[in-house]
Amino acid sequence: MGFSEEQIRDIVSIRENITSQILQHQAEMDMLEKNLAVLDEVLKGSSFSRASQLAGRTAEISEPVERPEPAGAIQIKRENGELIANASVTSDNVSIVIDGDVHINEEIPPFKSFFIGRIIGEMRKKDDTEIQDGRLQKESAIECIINNSGPDITEIIIKNYRTKERADELVNSAGWSFKRMLEKVES
Repeated sequence: MGFSEEQIRDIVSIRENITSQILQHQAEMDMLEKNLAVLDEVLKGSSFSRASQLAGRTAEISEPVERPEPAGAIQIKRENGELIANASVTSDNVSIVIDGDVHINEEIPPFKSFFIGRIIGEMRKKDDTEIQDGRLQKESAIECIINNSGPDITEIIIKNYRTKERADELVNSAGWSFKRMLEKVES
């Protein structure tokens, strides 16, 4: 059975779209597995018992266990152990919430030049290229939202990060940037 050139182009386009979706879903699966592993560690460290282990026992009511951070949160700390922010990664976005005691704003280097310009900017360039090539929908391109309280950054939300590698790079780069920014504020 022979196909026209237009049909072959359509088939190639469909194949690329399916491949892209597989990669996206694989990244989501990897992130879900990572989050599941974190939840397992939290449960292992708490007084959690499986229902099968409770058979024949009377359940005791106890005070809820307080957790210093949401399950699955990634703490961003200074070298001295002080908390700077908590990052969480979902299949939709990376959210970095600055600790209330930390006061940094967008004007302190290297936030704009490094984190926004170099890290987010380079990811956006790659997405724009994929959009032009027809491999990515425009609404699936990376997007960064910065929430402020007065001059201080309170939260950074990065939507459409799409891969585990990008999520890791975003969290690590934000942490590095925050540490440099705090050094500049304190000097």
